[in-house]
Amino acid sequence: MVKVDEELLKLLEILPKRVKQTLLKHPDINSLIEVVLDLGKAAEARFEKEVFYVPGDAVSQEDIDAVVTSVSEFTTDNRSGIEQTLHRISCMRSRMGRVVGLTCRVGRAIYGTNDIISDVIESGQNILFMGPPGIGKTTKLREAARILSDQFNKRVVIVDTSNEIAGDGDIPHPGIGKARRMQVPTPEKQHKIMIEAVENHMPEVVIVDEIGTEAEASACRTIAERGVQLIGTAHGNTLENIISNPILSDLVGGIQSVILGDEEAKRRHTQKAILERKAPPTFDIAIEIVERDKFAIYHDVAKAVDQQLRGAVPRPEIRVRTASGKIEIQQKPDEMPELTDAELEKAKAEKERQVVRIYPFGINRGHLERGLRVLQLPAVVATHIDETDIVVTTKSKAKPGSKIVKIAEEHNIPVHVVRKNVSSQIMKFLKYYFRVGGTEEIEEVALREVDEALEAARSTQKSVDLNPQNAYIRRLQHQRVVEAGLRSESVGEEPKRRLRIYPA
Repeated sequence: MVKVDEELLKLLEILPKRVKQTLLKHPDINSLIEVVLDLGKAAEARFEKEVFYVPGDAVSQEDIDAVVTSVSEFTTDNRSGIEQTLHRISCMRSRMGRVVGLTCRVGRAIYGTNDIISDVIESGQNILFMGPPGIGKTTKLREAARILSDQFNKRVVIVDTSNEIAGDGDIPHPGIGKARRMQVPTPEKQHKIMIEAVENHMPEVVIVDEIGTEAEASACRTIAERGVQLIGTAHGNTLENIISNPILSDLVGGIQSVILGDEEAKRRHTQKAILERKAPPTFDIAIEIVERDKFAIYHDVAKAVDQQLRGAVPRPEIRVRTASGKIEIQQKPDEMPELTDAELEKAKAEKERQVVRIYPFGINRGHLERGLRVLQLPAVVATHIDETDIVVTTKSKAKPGSKIVKIAEEHNIPVHVVRKNVSSQIMKFLKYYFRVGGTEEIEEVALREVDEALEAARSTQKSVDLNPQNAYIRRLQHQRVVEAGLRSESVGEEPKRRLRIYPA
């Protein structure tokens, strides 16, 4: 029989007896990742290289209840654990609240994993780890806590929301060294405990896992501004994911739209509407965990974000650990020279990222900006009508002869109408205008636009132009007009060819 790690045995002990005995005989037991127990199904064991189904009876309610009574009480995020271990037990509940499924994830304290980035950890700078789930982000935090507290005698405080870093129970796992651990009663209170850690316990380093809300991002900035080293992980696989996330972008400085003057735009060889970093990043260094032994390190987050926003592709340092255990640098940072403004503009043109300037009239500016960020659209919210490509307003404010319609006509700016000033309607318009979403959704919105234009043509006795569409959708729109008893024709050149509807 294979010798099993003592800490892994603590997890196997809480499992149904037949499951435990079968797994103990498995030749790869020490590479076990998690065990899944779902009511009425065979127990499932997931290893690094295979998924193994335990033969015999299906999992019963008694099996699940026995495991539940062997672990700590589940918190509001349906997570529990085994005292003084790093194992995590997560549950699924029925509509009545009964536990009907369990995911028992193996937690291991792995030492020496941070040697590949030891110089970065020891730098004293704020570090943000990114990477897909299960790749080892939490392990890196635990090892960082141990190194900084034991080897460098720093006052380290861990904000441990789900007890994943320092294990379950009131006594933390020895894997964190001399670092102190603050437990968080519910995930919603993580940001408060982060601030409390700084205000009450005078740490030199604060470590936090799974930064995912606006309040937590704000707490991170507060901690960094107080001169405390911050090491954390965020929901996102890459730096680009963080930049485009409207909630987490503040971690890397935040994004804002800027309208340049004519001279400045000419000097930069860019359009007048551009995206820029709003403030200094909370985190100085960002590390993408590409694979377990492969890291992409952005030593200057501010520079990397600026390059990304200007259309260039930042080049991080790539470090790997080879099969022989040797650490190699596969790519040095900034090997390529920085692009000139003209080269950056050319790169933008190649990506066809022409920024559309949208002027909201009677529309919630915050909803519009949030929609642009969430959908990652090449557009900005304009502040002046004379620097605008399109106007968006509500149906009630776009009546013939209204103020905004007259101004738009004077400036030859198209007006687009949403039914109501609500977030859902604004999002629907953005998806339609920028062709985001499936074909059926685009067709639905395009035909709805015909219906509104037919009504406008009848009431005003004037022709109405629709938004540009491809030939297929224009044909559908023509058919709708014929059914309504009016006349239409296609006008303009591709790609701006559109329908014009005439009154009866």
